[in-house]
Amino acid sequence: MADKYIYDIAEGDATMKSILGGKGAGVAEMMRLGVPVPDGFTVTTAACIHTMNNNGEWPSDLRAQVAEGLARFEERVGRKLGGKDKPLLVSVRSGAVVSMPGMMDTILNLGISDETVESIASEFDNEWFAWDCYRRFIQMYGEVVEGVSGHLYEDALRAKKADRGVQADTDLTAEDLKELVAEFKQISNDALGGEWTTDPVEQLYRAIDAVFRSWGNPRAEVYRKANNISRDLGTAVNIMQMVFGNRGDTSATGVCFTRNPSTGEKGLYGEFLVNAQGEDVVAGIRTPRHLSEMEQVLPQAYRELLDTMARLEAHYKDMQDLEFTIEDGKLYMLQTRNGKRTAAAALKIASDLVDEGVIDKREALRRIEPSQLDQLLHPAIDPANTAKPIAKGLPASPGAAVGEVVFDADTAAERGGKGEPVVLVRYETTPDDIHGVLVAQGILTAHGGMTSHAAVVARGFGKPCVAGATSIKIDVAGRKLSIDGQVYGEGDVITLNGSTGEVFGEPLKLIPPRINEDFLNVVTWADEVRTMGVRANADNHDDAAKARELGAEGIGLCRTEHMFMAADRLPAVREMILAENATQRAAALEKILPMQQADFEGIFTAMKGLPVTVRLLDPPLHEFLPNLVDQSLKVQKLELTDGDPAELEKERALLAQVKKLHELNPMLGTRGCRLAMLYPEIPEMQTRAIIRAALAVWEREDETVSVEIMIPLVSLESEIKKQREIVDKAAQEEIAAAGQELDYTVGTMIELPRASLIADRIAQHADFFSFGTNDLTQTGLGISRDDAENGFLTDYVVEGVLERNPFESIDVDGVGELVRIGVEKGRNAKADLKCGVCGEHGGDPDSIDFFQGVGLNYVSCSPFRVPIARFAAARAAMDQQD
Repeated sequence: MADKYIYDIAEGDATMKSILGGKGAGVAEMMRLGVPVPDGFTVTTAACIHTMNNNGEWPSDLRAQVAEGLARFEERVGRKLGGKDKPLLVSVRSGAVVSMPGMMDTILNLGISDETVESIASEFDNEWFAWDCYRRFIQMYGEVVEGVSGHLYEDALRAKKADRGVQADTDLTAEDLKELVAEFKQISNDALGGEWTTDPVEQLYRAIDAVFRSWGNPRAEVYRKANNISRDLGTAVNIMQMVFGNRGDTSATGVCFTRNPSTGEKGLYGEFLVNAQGEDVVAGIRTPRHLSEMEQVLPQAYRELLDTMARLEAHYKDMQDLEFTIEDGKLYMLQTRNGKRTAAAALKIASDLVDEGVIDKREALRRIEPSQLDQLLHPAIDPANTAKPIAKGLPASPGAAVGEVVFDADTAAERGGKGEPVVLVRYETTPDDIHGVLVAQGILTAHGGMTSHAAVVARGFGKPCVAGATSIKIDVAGRKLSIDGQVYGEGDVITLNGSTGEVFGEPLKLIPPRINEDFLNVVTWADEVRTMGVRANADNHDDAAKARELGAEGIGLCRTEHMFMAADRLPAVREMILAENATQRAAALEKILPMQQADFEGIFTAMKGLPVTVRLLDPPLHEFLPNLVDQSLKVQKLELTDGDPAELEKERALLAQVKKLHELNPMLGTRGCRLAMLYPEIPEMQTRAIIRAALAVWEREDETVSVEIMIPLVSLESEIKKQREIVDKAAQEEIAAAGQELDYTVGTMIELPRASLIADRIAQHADFFSFGTNDLTQTGLGISRDDAENGFLTDYVVEGVLERNPFESIDVDGVGELVRIGVEKGRNAKADLKCGVCGEHGGDPDSIDFFQGVGLNYVSCSPFRVPIARFAAARAAMDQQD
């Protein structure tokens, strides 16, 4: 039996969205409910998908099915497409499964021609109306179907109005419109190199094909990518009888929402135009009027519209976005769909619908996208802004920032520390820049990706960041930034939109975060549903306190390397690195220990009563030393200028150690537990600082944290066995010396493929696993994230080689499988093994859904993503339960 590609409107209903698209299913449902809608039929999404997958070739029997559907349609309405007596005019509209407003194409008034225009004028006793429909059709058909440049028609229309001395289209006479039709036809013929088809049935086939093609147009592709909509869904095509809002003062067209889509407030929201067609409202051709004014000009239709709005919202139990036309006083509904809304409106509508008893809390959670919560947690650029961006990079950390450009972290720290708003602009950031990052309003880098240092640190501190803006040229020595020939010097003000990756060359107005009662309601409902814990990645007291304020249930990753970078402890760290024997090294570490303890006390105080996972030192030691080239030049300068001998000797010793520690591929070199194996004094000192801090907080606060000590970069069973012995010995000595009791656990970070594959053996020496998916993605895929995101990875995503950037959303089939293997093997060896994730994927909703499925106990993410993670974990739990 042949596939069914055509459905009469009366055959459908709201459950058929995947077949009929959102518009077709919505119109069919309204017809089923008795709401007045124009008749017609729908070409299914399956027909579009077939055409798309077969180089534009329709299914073999689609033309025949369209012809049969058209014949049934003509019989029902008593009109014929192209007929000289009571001709049928139709609209041809797209209708995606997921609403994509304005992204695809529409053709109105198809069926009007030289042969039918006079018949239409006679039937409706309105010559102006008939010729207005005709000129509209030629323009839409020529532009959408035949690819004629739209400005050619617009220029002719403007010229005609200027020649007649009028402002509005409606001020032109019927004779003017006749002349315009002739001009439009000539424009089309000239552009196409000959006369175009006037057969309305053939025009219908071509219009359907044009809507199919519009599924793949650039703006639709961009919209789908931005909203994670599959290209495989296709679009339906809706062919419906035209109803005319341009028949005079008793006719109108408009768009309305059952609630305010900006605020979520209940109230009348919409616009309309008298004597117009639908495109006039959405295209801004004329200034529309507020919907409330319709009561004065079309009172009966206005009351019917209000009743219909209330009825459809009650039926769908959600805010509806409606399109309507009034023809000679009679109301017709052309579309209903769940309306697009701002983040603030989404939360208010969901909260209000729960309060009204329309939906329950679980359904409310389904109505909100995690990304909408993200929008509310950071300052944003005022939506009224009309400025054009001067550059675009990766939206590495959400929010908006306005500040004066500075080009190094020291200047950022100095000026930012005084309260001056600055934006730190760097080729890329390093851990040395942390002091500048902390006080900057935002960060802009020419290099680096979504999980680059700049991105990770910015998200951790809630700083907006645009990374990898490759079009910017930075002259650090000249203290200037060039973008397409425009130069910005230090002190010039720019604006960053970390949510979109856009850079603006001027200060823009920002609006503050909108955390209100609706927001708190939604995340509280999420906590009632979710089964997975949510922790935060935090390295200092302020971050820990902010994370707790945002609902974090502990810290899943406390990095200790940032503590080593502070100016007051870097000399001692370098003294430790330059030590020639264990005694000297221990003496240097003894200086660092109280500093580390103080840091931990601050974090533990903020998190008392909750678990805190502290990762022992992870990066290679060379990161705490000067750059090899910089140090070589410093020594050379001292040599050439007969510098102070003692200083020269000191700098030569430092250079020798830099050379000794230099590695070609430090990410896979002497770092993590490998460094600790060479220098066991380091994990011993850190363990003592952790335990002393926990005991001190207990004594001071009568409560402390659940201490979890994490050993990084383990790939061998012998590594964790040896490191655990060091940690346990130091911890037990400190607890015994204090004469108190303190429970602690020791685990490891699973960030290498081998660790996942031998997780059963590693688990014998670990109390918990935390999957470091940033490095696991790099090592699992064999790519450097910064190099890849600034190189082939973007092309892979654009070309469809990869659906998503694997550093943004977990590679389920590869890296995800390593996580699954690690969990299963680990728990086979130790059934109660606690497993979590602390990579950036811990804040990604799609990744959280996967982690729920593999049975992780918790996710951990940057503090400002904690509410999103709480919400996404609830959605994941509901999906699993369903």
